[in-house]
Amino acid sequence: MTTPQDLLSRYRKTEKIGEGTYGIVYKAVDESSGRNVALKKIRLDPDENQGILPTTLREISLLINLEHDNVVTLYDVVQSDKSIHVVYELLDQDLKSFIDISSERGQVLPLPLVKSYMYQIIKGLAYCHSSRVLHRDLKPQNLLIDNQTGRIKLADFGLSRPFGNLTTTLTQEVVTLWYRAPEIILGHKYYGSPVDVWSVGCIFAELVTLRPLFPGDSEIDVLHKIFNVLGTPNEQNWPGVSQLKYFNTNFPKWNENCLRNAVPQLDDLGIDLLRKMLTYSPSNRITAREALSHPFFEDLIKNY
Repeated sequence: MTTPQDLLSRYRKTEKIGEGTYGIVYKAVDESSGRNVALKKIRLDPDENQGILPTTLREISLLINLEHDNVVTLYDVVQSDKSIHVVYELLDQDLKSFIDISSERGQVLPLPLVKSYMYQIIKGLAYCHSSRVLHRDLKPQNLLIDNQTGRIKLADFGLSRPFGNLTTTLTQEVVTLWYRAPEIILGHKYYGSPVDVWSVGCIFAELVTLRPLFPGDSEIDVLHKIFNVLGTPNEQNWPGVSQLKYFNTNFPKWNENCLRNAVPQLDDLGIDLLRKMLTYSPSNRITAREALSHPFFEDLIKNY
């Protein structure tokens, strides 16, 4: 009879590459294939009687059914009495570390590289949305890069969920603050795939400027930073905004501060795409599928 320990023995750990609240990530070698993998060990606490964390279960159940060049691959799951090991493909670094290193060196990312990363991110997101999956936590830390191929992949689906019927109330505790869509912050109960597009828009600007677009230290601070760039929303540019739970008619009234001033390095087509991704009204925000056909990517489309 094959035991969990037998299954685990095929993975030889070579180094620890990360540690968080819920587990440790190792670089390991799959002895059966010779390939390097990322091995995430999540310890179960029998005293707490919680078993596997819901975020881990959700990520596993979703990734089992997602297969795309721009979505991280789940290879294996091995559970024992005391822990669960999740085996993913190993990539070189996350986008945040890439941005940080480039910024420290005073380097500006070439526009062709920005285009390539953006197109791939949006392509992976369009696939997720067509598979009825919301990511809900898109940020540079959750985008992984293969330096050799130039491929970038969506990862960390712990906050993701299937979607379909938008009459279902969804939790507000999603998406890291700087990348959180305003409809979530303002208390919209029935948000959908546009929240992911907003997050990718924020990442787009950060790739160009090498700094976060809306780096607030609280929800109200983030809102004010958004309003300062895009103008304070109203019923004209966002029908229904005044009915949202946390909308306040006493918000400071900012006029639109040209998006180009916030991202001066971007060309006209890039600004147009960014503006469409950062549109206030979720129903008017460009979809991931539509964004793939935007003229900003015209010179790339034939290569993907």
